[in-house]
Amino acid sequence: MLESYKMTEFGFSQYETSCYLALIANHPANGSQLSKESGIARSRIYDVLRNMMRKGLVQDVGNGQYAPIPPDELIQRLRSQFESDLATLEDQLQEMAVESTYEYVWAIQGYHYVMKRATQMIKAAQQELYVRLFPETAIHLNKHLHDAAKRGVNIRYIAMGEMPLTFDVQVIHPNSGNLREAVGGISLDLVADNTEALVGIFETDKEEHSPINWTRNHWFVIANRDSLRHDFYHYFLHKLYEQQQELSERDKKIYEVIKAES
Repeated sequence: MLESYKMTEFGFSQYETSCYLALIANHPANGSQLSKESGIARSRIYDVLRNMMRKGLVQDVGNGQYAPIPPDELIQRLRSQFESDLATLEDQLQEMAVESTYEYVWAIQGYHYVMKRATQMIKAAQQELYVRLFPETAIHLNKHLHDAAKRGVNIRYIAMGEMPLTFDVQVIHPNSGNLREAVGGISLDLVADNTEALVGIFETDKEEHSPINWTRNHWFVIANRDSLRHDFYHYFLHKLYEQQQELSERDKKIYEVIKAES
């Protein structure tokens, strides 16, 4: 059952919402039937119907019977209306906005909202994505990263845990088994096109309230991209000096790529 507040969020009154929901469930219907089904008093139902007819939401089909605009038509109408309103608002805000050389760092809270922002950044990327992800967040974002790679975006990936190496430039962070304890939760680092960054830590047991920083501030973005580049060197040094292993041909190719990207 549709929760009525969803329609009221789009500008419908509670009476209009109740009447429309009653009509799409059973139509055509007369005023008396609608009053009973919607819970709107008979003394008010006809005023509500007249207002809805003026808005094109309801039609008098004869013999005191009423029918609603089909739901798909209503949705299409709302979509067109709000897209037009948003376009107008965007133009007005752009005209009023003061040019600034400083970009603020914003804190986003809520795992869902952070993942949504990360997904938007990945989909909008055109040239390069540096990422450092735990498996828990990789589950949500890897598909979008693969889609970005297919359209030609360069992916530079540091895995904060064991996972398949499915990108050309991807390494697993040293000591991956202890990273969660070391950072106090699940970190997220994403730098897109050297112009936008999303970084922070979902603290253990505080995931929904952990502030994750998002910004287009130039120096913040540069610093975080450099941090991710240096993590690749950490991987190389750990393999060479801690594990006493030779770099593989794949490792050498990744090293050359990272070294060339200043």
